[in-house]
Amino acid sequence: MSPTRGWRWAHVVLAVAVIVLVAAVVAIAAVLTHGTDTSSAQAPPGHALVTANPGVVPVSDSAPVPTAAGLTAALAMPVADPNLGNVTGRVTDAKTGDQLWEHRADVPLLPASTNKTLTTGAALLALNRDERVTTTVVAADQTRQPGVVVLVGGGDPILSAAPAGQETWYRGAARISDLAAQVRKSGITATAVQVDDSLYSGPDFAPGWDPADIDGGDIAPMQSVMIDAGRIQPTTVDSARSRTPALDAGRALATALGVDPAKVTMAPGPPTGRQLASVQGAPLIERLRQMMNASDNVMAESIAREVAKATGRPMSFAGAVDAITNKLSAAGVDMTGAALFDSSGLSTLDRLTAKTLDEVVQAAAGPDQPAMRPLLDVLPVAGGSGTLSDRFLGGDPKVSSAGWLRAKTGSLTAVNSLAGVVTDASGRVLTFAFISNDAGPMGRVALDALAGVLRTCGCGS
Repeated sequence: MSPTRGWRWAHVVLAVAVIVLVAAVVAIAAVLTHGTDTSSAQAPPGHALVTANPGVVPVSDSAPVPTAAGLTAALAMPVADPNLGNVTGRVTDAKTGDQLWEHRADVPLLPASTNKTLTTGAALLALNRDERVTTTVVAADQTRQPGVVVLVGGGDPILSAAPAGQETWYRGAARISDLAAQVRKSGITATAVQVDDSLYSGPDFAPGWDPADIDGGDIAPMQSVMIDAGRIQPTTVDSARSRTPALDAGRALATALGVDPAKVTMAPGPPTGRQLASVQGAPLIERLRQMMNASDNVMAESIAREVAKATGRPMSFAGAVDAITNKLSAAGVDMTGAALFDSSGLSTLDRLTAKTLDEVVQAAAGPDQPAMRPLLDVLPVAGGSGTLSDRFLGGDPKVSSAGWLRAKTGSLTAVNSLAGVVTDASGRVLTFAFISNDAGPMGRVALDALAGVLRTCGCGS
């Protein structure tokens, strides 16, 4: 069986799809047909101002907190579902950070893609949310290599070879066509293209990854320049990925320059010639949103390397993991039991506890780490977006989690996990993390049922 990959306290009340845009109160000033000066206009007497009646309202800051006994009683049956296999979990009050319920929360298990929650949290701590990655083209030594230009990878995997104006799989992607246009204006006529991918160090494939996942569309070798994150069919959902993503990017540039793609080679080392062209990719926050919603492993690994670079560590799998775990630990997240080999959660060797996962989400929801708060905004919405778009649907809409729960999913063979936030029936915002290993055939359904109880339960007694 092939693995299946799982696709805000500024005030905490902003969490879980309860972000409110209150309609502006509008006063119509003056009778325009009389040409009244609008600078001194008054509302006509006897006419009430328009008021808003929003359909979505903020949760109360004083909503009752569920009791440990109440949660224990409510969760006892769903947590005992044999389809969950080896299951751990933790529930916390988002405002106070107090643990309300736990089930073996300090036992490390395989987290799958909920690992991306850590990557996102660390990226928000280490980088500016508007951070962009730059890809350049540099001239080789024109005395010894006339006409040779070098595509220099800057760590942007979603560079696109699509023509200007044509949609790509990734929003805000920089374009190969822009690089080619700048090269043509530089005065150099390109005759050959080299690719420099020396920015990343160490192996390009992580321990615990399955090479079959390249053809399965889940991952590509991690190289510092790619097009469409290695997707062979850029706009196809289940596209396989490339085994030579950096060379593919070089060939795309060669084609755009009218150079024979057969003349594309890897550069022997970083070029020292003058810069001929540069493009910048989408801002970090947009990349995080896309990565979390689609659970894109290539994007997660490249963003993790940005965290490594920002903290002075090697841009490698190990360097990225070290940077992420240290950044989160410094922010107060308990990393006990964490053993990570990548930053996407694809490795079958990764281990995390439900406590660590919940603490990352709680740090984003609570008052102490405001830089992490956007993490909640990029979580998929139950029944609405990303990897949760088709989950938590059906049943009584009055008690449905759809729209009230946001979480990062994780899915591997016999592994299901969720980490996120939910507003309970009393209006209290809770953070939670559940990890299920050795799951049965209905494991994902059982996990959703477990998390769904948090929405329906006021659990005040």
